[in-house]
Amino acid sequence: MNRFPESAGVVVIGGGIIGTATAYYLAKAGFKDIVLLEKNAIASGSTGRCAGGIRQQWGTPMNVELSMKSVRMFETLEKELGFDFEYYQGGYLLLIRNESQMTQFEKNIALQNSYPGLHVELIKPQEIREVCNAINTDGLIGAAYCKTDGHANPMLANYAYAWAAQMLGAKIFTRAEVTGIDVTKEGGIKSVKTADGSTIKTARVVNAADGHAALIGKMVGLDLPIRSFRHQIMVTEPVAKILDPLVVDLAGNLYFRQTKHGSFVAGQSDKDEPEGFDMKSDYRFMLEVSSKLEKIMPALGNVKIVRQWAGLYGMTPDSQPIIGGVRDVEGYYQAIGFSGHGFMIAPITAKILSEIILHGEAKSADVSSLDLYRFAEGRTIKEPNVV
Repeated sequence: MNRFPESAGVVVIGGGIIGTATAYYLAKAGFKDIVLLEKNAIASGSTGRCAGGIRQQWGTPMNVELSMKSVRMFETLEKELGFDFEYYQGGYLLLIRNESQMTQFEKNIALQNSYPGLHVELIKPQEIREVCNAINTDGLIGAAYCKTDGHANPMLANYAYAWAAQMLGAKIFTRAEVTGIDVTKEGGIKSVKTADGSTIKTARVVNAADGHAALIGKMVGLDLPIRSFRHQIMVTEPVAKILDPLVVDLAGNLYFRQTKHGSFVAGQSDKDEPEGFDMKSDYRFMLEVSSKLEKIMPALGNVKIVRQWAGLYGMTPDSQPIIGGVRDVEGYYQAIGFSGHGFMIAPITAKILSEIILHGEAKSADVSSLDLYRFAEGRTIKEPNVV
């Protein structure tokens, strides 16, 4: 017997926070017959493997605007969803090590502070120690600091949206891999096929598969400019509270935060990482990150590493997402290619995508500049602050 419904008003592909939040906002708006398909488990992909940072310190207007709107939503989201996902506005410290960085950050901060309600400071090394006296400021010439940035538990936030969406009638299926999407001769969505041979008739599909988004795009004939790369993270045993903000060292290629339970989560990017879907951890990463972390936070020198893991960054050429429908396939929508910052702008992104599906246009923010066709038409603006 087919465990899936024969038809759906919309099929959302991907059980990360973008997919579950989109299902939630559609259901909240009264949309019926929502089916979400996740090939593994909820939060088993990029969302459940990320560090959970939520910042507004970006170098492009669109990312600043989306992140600000998302923070406003995060501030009341636990109450709205009825779920504690450890949201904490402990701030963000972006460390500055050289004059070239200083020039870029001065430009970024001028942009950020041009938005009413957002305040980002350029602070000196002694002021960094006032924010966290455990940070070794040797070699630092300053930092960018925003008190209203913060972090949350990404897995719990993902589950919160999934639970809330189901309470409103959305049907979520795990271990449900999508293997094909049928398109009509006229170029509209017809149905979705799953690995067990089932077919779900639908006129609307949402691609929220991020790291695997290009594979879903191919099913409807789209060549999406997204490449997937492994990104690793490690976590320590819990220690007494010594750090409020999430810290990013762009020049040193490191970021870290302390969780509610005391553990430190730390990660870095790898410019030599090959494209692909590898999510295995390696020993070199652990050695590099632990060494860097100890230099910046000497108090962690004897702290034990508990484990490490890896997830996927779905990267676009300009390190900004692709949001909305497409000209080529009616009924196909996407919110993909977040380049490492999908979690932090998930609430507003999902709300906007639900508006596009329901009303044919975004009402909460103008995301027309993040359409698929910007790459071919030369309308890209590179985001400089990707970790």
